[in-house]
Amino acid sequence: MSPDEPGADGSFGALKQIDAGVLDVGYVEAGPSDGPAVILLHGWPYDIHSYVDVAPLLAAAGYRVIVPHLRGYGSTRFLSPETFRNGQQSVTAVDIVALMDALEIEQAIFAGYDWGARTADVIAALWPERCTALVSVSGYLIGSREANTMPLAPKVELQWWYQYYFVTERGRAGYDEHRHDFAKLIWQIASPGWDFDDATFDRSAASLDNPDHVAIVIHNYRWRLGLAEGEPKYDDLEKRLAAGPVITVPTITLEGDANGAPHPDASTYAKKFSGPYAHRIIEGGIGHNLPQEAPRAFADAVIDVHGFVA
Repeated sequence: MSPDEPGADGSFGALKQIDAGVLDVGYVEAGPSDGPAVILLHGWPYDIHSYVDVAPLLAAAGYRVIVPHLRGYGSTRFLSPETFRNGQQSVTAVDIVALMDALEIEQAIFAGYDWGARTADVIAALWPERCTALVSVSGYLIGSREANTMPLAPKVELQWWYQYYFVTERGRAGYDEHRHDFAKLIWQIASPGWDFDDATFDRSAASLDNPDHVAIVIHNYRWRLGLAEGEPKYDDLEKRLAAGPVITVPTITLEGDANGAPHPDASTYAKKFSGPYAHRIIEGGIGHNLPQEAPRAFADAVIDVHGFVA
């Protein structure tokens, strides 16, 4: 099976660890060390293996590819047991900037989906000097807790069922006890056309056994709805994000033609990107985990957006 085919039994090289900010970050690296840096960010409930077939394509094209486990996933750990297990949107971006500093990467192309796309959007908006260019599945995902208080149409609310489940203690306990089955259900709903096998799922599901995973996920969704507080030291960043800042760096947004997860229509966010911009629909029954389902299209977007840079 070729690396362009979803479900290919690819593998990464050795996992690395580095202290960065409040974390000991687990990550994989591919490609030449002096190539243009690309940081690939995964979503929930997935892990770095969303990029197992993207990374070698970019490495072969001359890029230095970094794929980190976000806080609460895989081998990433907190350096101190006293650190608050925080899942608010600005914090994961702060983590990745700290990782860049630790790796002595001044600027990188960012690409992601789901939580990873939001994190990439946040870095592009708040620290554009660190972001060469951006590839974001489902476009502009920076959120506002005030906006999240507004009710949605019933069919749209139904898509967010797990968010409301997580605000209850039953939901927290249920996710903790059944996190693998829960994740598989999300995979199936979000990517109805993706016929992933058990080995592909199990490889990523192992990352959800991280001891901080449940705390991070539950805090993220409760924080979004204003039902959990964040840390005051991030208030200024969140205030800037709540204003909906325009992203100025060159950007390509992507959407699968069969994304079963909640996602905005591209027409609602196109004006949020003021630099060179393109939007692409990836066809063929492609769902939410776009880089793993369509690795060639995702890698091409990274290479093409780099070409937008003057």
